[in-house]
Amino acid sequence: MGLSERSRTLLRIFGAIIGLSAMISLPPLLLAWWWNEPSAGAFLETFLLAGIAGLVIWYPVRHAQYEMRLRDGFLIVSAVWIIAVLVTALPFMLTAPSLSYTDAVFEAASGLTTTGATVIVGIEHLPRSVLFYRASLNYFGGMGIVILAVAILPMLRIGGMQLFRAETTGPQKDSKLTPRIADTAKALWLVYTGLVLLCALAYWAGGMSFFDAICHAMSTVATGGFGNYDASFGHWNSPLIDSIAIVFMFLGGLNFGLHWYAWRRATLGHYRADAEFMSFLWICGLASLAIAAMVWIGGRFADPIEALRHATFQVVSNITTTGFVTTGFVDWPGFAPLALMMLGFIGGCAGSTSGGMKVARVQMVVRQGLRELRQLVHPKGQFLVKVGGRRVSESVVISVAGFCTLYILSFLVMTLLLTADGVDIVTAFSAVAATLNNMGPGLGEVASHFRDMSDFSVWVCSFAMVLGRLEVFTLLVLLTPQFWRD
Repeated sequence: MGLSERSRTLLRIFGAIIGLSAMISLPPLLLAWWWNEPSAGAFLETFLLAGIAGLVIWYPVRHAQYEMRLRDGFLIVSAVWIIAVLVTALPFMLTAPSLSYTDAVFEAASGLTTTGATVIVGIEHLPRSVLFYRASLNYFGGMGIVILAVAILPMLRIGGMQLFRAETTGPQKDSKLTPRIADTAKALWLVYTGLVLLCALAYWAGGMSFFDAICHAMSTVATGGFGNYDASFGHWNSPLIDSIAIVFMFLGGLNFGLHWYAWRRATLGHYRADAEFMSFLWICGLASLAIAAMVWIGGRFADPIEALRHATFQVVSNITTTGFVTTGFVDWPGFAPLALMMLGFIGGCAGSTSGGMKVARVQMVVRQGLRELRQLVHPKGQFLVKVGGRRVSESVVISVAGFCTLYILSFLVMTLLLTADGVDIVTAFSAVAATLNNMGPGLGEVASHFRDMSDFSVWVCSFAMVLGRLEVFTLLVLLTPQFWRD
C-alpha cells in the first residue's frame, strides 16, 4: 500500500527542510576554504550528507500536493526544528571543538533557538569558520527557519498561514503585515537583516574587528547570545560597544511588526502608542535602576555610572533573553542574580526574536489577576481586561492563562528531572530557566557553560530550548492523544 498524499506532502516538506539545513553549512565551508582551515572538510561532509539525504527524501514525492490543516502546521514546525537541530549538530562533531553527539545537539539547539548557552570552553580558540557558523545559527534561528522556508521556498505550496501561526511568537498570531503570508515573511526578513547590517557597522565603528562585528551583530539582533570569546562582551570592556549592544538587543526584543511599520511609514510615533512597548520600556528602566543601586550599594562597582552601565546591559540582555554578559552576574550582591534570572521569564515583546513568556502575556495575566481581586470586592461588578485601552476577549485571556500554566508546569517538571539526576537545586533551577526562556547563562554550575552536566541533563536542557522556542503549545500538542485522532 502506497503512502497517502498527506504523508507524501509531509515527506516533501521534510526533505526540503533537510536540504535547507544543509545550506547553512555552505557559507562557513566557503570561509574555511578561503582561510585554508581544516574545518572545511567537516562543513563539506555535512553539506553533502544532509543535501543528499534531503534530495533522496524530496525527489520521489516532489509533486505531492495536499491542503494542510492547522494541526499539520504544528507537526511540521516541531519536526522542522528537531530535524534542523539534528542536522546542524554535525559540524560540531566533525571538527573542532569535536563534541559528542549529545553536546553537539545541545550546541546546535542553543544556536537555532537563540539561547546562547554553550558546552564549549575556549571559544576564542575555535576556527573562525566555526565561530561564523555558530553566529549564523543564531541569525537563521532568530526569525525562524520556518518563516525563512515560507519566504524563499514557494515550492512548499502549502497554506503558509498554518506554519506562520505555529512559528511566530506571542499571543497575537493572526496579524499579518501584508495580505500574502510569504510577503509578510519577506518583510520581516528584510527588516531583520537590515538591523543586523546596521548593528555590524556600529560594532565595527565602535572598535570591533570586522569579523567580530559581523558575528556579534547576527547574535545581537537575533537575541541569540553566541559570542567569539569566553568572556563575552567583557573581552572589550568598552562602554561604547556595550551601549551599541544595549540598543540593538533592545530593538531585537521588540515586535518586528513595529520596525516594519516604522520603516514603511518613516515614523516612530506608533512605538509610543504600543502598550506592550511602553510596558517593556518601563520594566527595562526600573529594573536597571534597581539592580544598579543594588550592585553599587553592595560594593560590586565603586562608581555609580559604571554600576548603571553594567546593570543596564545585563537587564536588557536578560529580559530580551540574549544572554551576553560583561562581568558576569552570578557574584553580584543581594537580589540582583535572582532578579536577572526572573527577567528571562518575562522575555521580550510578542513578535520579537526573544524567548520567555512575552510582555503581552504577562500584562494580560497581571490584569486578569487584578480583575479577580476587584471581582471579589464587588461580586456583581463587570470588569474587563484591557491592554492599551482596548478590551481583550475572554478567549485570548483564557488562552494566555493556559499558556502560562503549561509554561510554569514545564519548568517545574524539567527542574525536578535535573534534581533527580543529581544536579543541585540552584543549578537545576537556573539551567531550566536559562534554556526554557532561551536566555543562556544561569547560576551555579551553569553560570559560564553547561559542559559539566550529564548527558541526561543536557538532553533535558536541549528539549527545554526547543520547547521554549516553540512556545510550549506547538510541541506539547503533539503529546496529546487527541492530536493523532482524525
